[in-house]
Amino acid sequence: MSPASAALTPLVDQARQRFVETLTQDAAALVTAVTEGAHQLADQPAERAVAQLRFDIVQELRRNGLGWPARLKDHLQRMLEPSAAVDSASGALLSSLQGQKDLSLVDDATVRREIAVSRLTLAVMDQCTWEVADLRARFVSTSGQPDFPDDDVLRPQVMARCLVRSWLACDLSLDSWQQLESVLHKRLAQRAQEAYHEANRWLVERGVMPEIDLRPFIRRSDGTPTAPGALDPLDAAPAAAAAADAPVSTRSGGAAAGPSSASSTPSSWRRLFPASPEGAGGSTGGGGAVGGGGGGASGGGVPSGGGTVMGGAGGVYVGGGDGDTRSGPGSTAYRRRMDEETRMMTRPVAGHRMPTDVVLEQFGQIVERHLPGFLDTVQAQPASAQLSAAMARAQQQVVAESDAAQAPGGGGAPSPAMVLRDLQERSRELKSAAATPAERATIELVALLFQSILTDDRIPATIRVWFARLQMPVLRVAIAEPDFFSSEEHPARRLIDRMGACVMGFEGAGSTEAVGPALEAEIKRIVQVVEAFPDTGRRVFQTVLNEFEKFLESYYADHDATTRMGISLAQQVEQRETLAIQYTIELRKLIANMPIHDGVRDFLFHVWADVLATTAIRHGPQSDALIQVREAATELIWTATAKTTREERAQVIRRLPPLLATLRQGMNAVGMSAQKQEESIKALNLALTAAFGARAATISDEQFEHLKQRLETIEELLPDDDFEIDDSWILDEANHGSDGLEVVGDGGSMPGPAMIQWAMQLAVGDAFRLEHRGRQETVRLVWQGMHRQLSLFSAGGGRCLLFQKARLAAYLQAGLLLPVQEESLTASATREALRRIEADPGRLLAAA
Repeated sequence: MSPASAALTPLVDQARQRFVETLTQDAAALVTAVTEGAHQLADQPAERAVAQLRFDIVQELRRNGLGWPARLKDHLQRMLEPSAAVDSASGALLSSLQGQKDLSLVDDATVRREIAVSRLTLAVMDQCTWEVADLRARFVSTSGQPDFPDDDVLRPQVMARCLVRSWLACDLSLDSWQQLESVLHKRLAQRAQEAYHEANRWLVERGVMPEIDLRPFIRRSDGTPTAPGALDPLDAAPAAAAAADAPVSTRSGGAAAGPSSASSTPSSWRRLFPASPEGAGGSTGGGGAVGGGGGGASGGGVPSGGGTVMGGAGGVYVGGGDGDTRSGPGSTAYRRRMDEETRMMTRPVAGHRMPTDVVLEQFGQIVERHLPGFLDTVQAQPASAQLSAAMARAQQQVVAESDAAQAPGGGGAPSPAMVLRDLQERSRELKSAAATPAERATIELVALLFQSILTDDRIPATIRVWFARLQMPVLRVAIAEPDFFSSEEHPARRLIDRMGACVMGFEGAGSTEAVGPALEAEIKRIVQVVEAFPDTGRRVFQTVLNEFEKFLESYYADHDATTRMGISLAQQVEQRETLAIQYTIELRKLIANMPIHDGVRDFLFHVWADVLATTAIRHGPQSDALIQVREAATELIWTATAKTTREERAQVIRRLPPLLATLRQGMNAVGMSAQKQEESIKALNLALTAAFGARAATISDEQFEHLKQRLETIEELLPDDDFEIDDSWILDEANHGSDGLEVVGDGGSMPGPAMIQWAMQLAVGDAFRLEHRGRQETVRLVWQGMHRQLSLFSAGGGRCLLFQKARLAAYLQAGLLLPVQEESLTASATREALRRIEADPGRLLAAA
């Protein structure tokens, strides 16, 4: 460290103090905001277990939340002490490698805590990237060090770890942190931004780098810093060479994969791993920060700074370096890679292909470039009389050839080569009859689309015939409505896509048996309807599309006995669990202000609401069985209140055996195991014992009578809202199923909002490749619930698999469930047509 840097070091210490003071200033307001967020969360409808957890979180914050500000200040102030250090799972690993202690497994609580720290770090960096980068640059200029120390509270990871640990230190749980994560991230990121801004302002006022020059930190594609320029100080190059990562840099994939000089490798890394020939770039991966995976698990693709991810997987890491590019155990980069493991290993929503809307936009731009005004729907005109007559003759010819091929002894479906030859011949005849360049261009574009569709070997030959008969009706509507080429939602495109999705996917899809005679007959009917109404434009396509969607629902629902059984069970699950959630909400409202023992509350919310729902589904809302179950709830509440007289205790003794018998009967009805039943009865015994000994609270006769009347009419109070169905509900109901149905209750990755949205947009009939329990197979979506909470897939061998919405999104996120079609049939055809037009634009306006 130079003498000038040594003289400025106290400024950094004082800046740290300012940072901590700003971060902890008015921390009570932070607790208030978090508590308000917890109340709002608790008021939202949710499935029973989640609703109970949210209620518990509110109570937990009331008990322990007020102690968080003091704990937070204490943790952060201790980090300002010279001897302070932050442990972590990776720090423990480094210590063990240095011989300080034995290796041991990292417990689940530590892993969950480190995940919470990592997610908070990302949230902070999303909002504070530039403030952190500026402060790091000023730190480097004043201290002479290449970056913040590993245990510096100015490092976002260290600050985040202090915040999480102070939360846990005042008996607030990780579950509550995770439930309130959105509120905590927003508030803490705002507070962190204020703290970083204050530290920067304080240093600038004392003359530390009022203007920041980031050129010494910019790294070229070979991983070396920029050479000093005319405005760079002469000593900038050595300082930049020593810095392992840029404070604000964007590096392309493989940027650090090349060899680096020995002098740039940290000495601690060389001591621990002296035989690392790859240098600072990692072991085997191309150490890029762009692309989300230039290297493997041991290589690059992970930033070594407090950087944030711009654009998710495949985005760019922006934000600063550690000054430590080690990728081995115990290093900062290694710890950060562990923190990012979940984000790095899950797949993005879109694959490597260009999105369909972008393809359509480019397609339209190219056509407009050669034929201005082509996509103008206002000026679009129906086909000319000469072309209309030619299309009618061509349609008659296609129908005649199709009928002849399907007649007995007709030779069957034509080969793809014959189909292609006939398609090209028809296109030449139609172009010769076209009256305008726009008509010729439309004929060529539709021909290119159908050329791709009709030569797709995934479409069975017998179905390909019916697709070929759609060419003339599609051409007619494309001439009158040019938005057919630019809109994914055009009914003609959607009809082709839906029919294609339903006949593609299974092994052996080239046979009629794989498709099924009923589906083939429906496709034949749809094509014939479209042919019968040639002048109705998009209306006929929209009508038959709606009819086809309705057909698919019944077709797959009645496909075979296993599918029928699976759909029936899934519908029962959906009805029962939605009703159980509604019962839970209403019971919670009814007894919210009554002094009822917690054990009785838990039993009513977690067990008896399920019994009420099951009984209502099986016996009806006005049945004697349901009345008996409702009366048991009232009886249980009365029994659990304090009994102060001899007469009341005698009544309890007389009425308790039949009550317990009813409770056991109800638990048996919902399939609860004997062990869970015993646990529930033991919990109730504690409440009943307290009531019998007059140690419980009392409920007045008026309150009890009011409660009894409302319970008798509880079905009238049930809302019709949409609710989330949890995996646990489905697994319980699946115990009553058969061997042909499997409920998928585990696996996948944490899904993001985009994946959950995608899971809700899947269409019945779509085929997927599923990897589950070491088995890979093709499955097809055959049923979705009313609110798309449940989805049923059919597989080979008469099996069905039932997914809850979040689990389905988790499988999509992890790439365990992939569409057989990477894109729709018309999107793939448009992409191929775009390629051909770019290669030969002249074909658009060619006469023949």
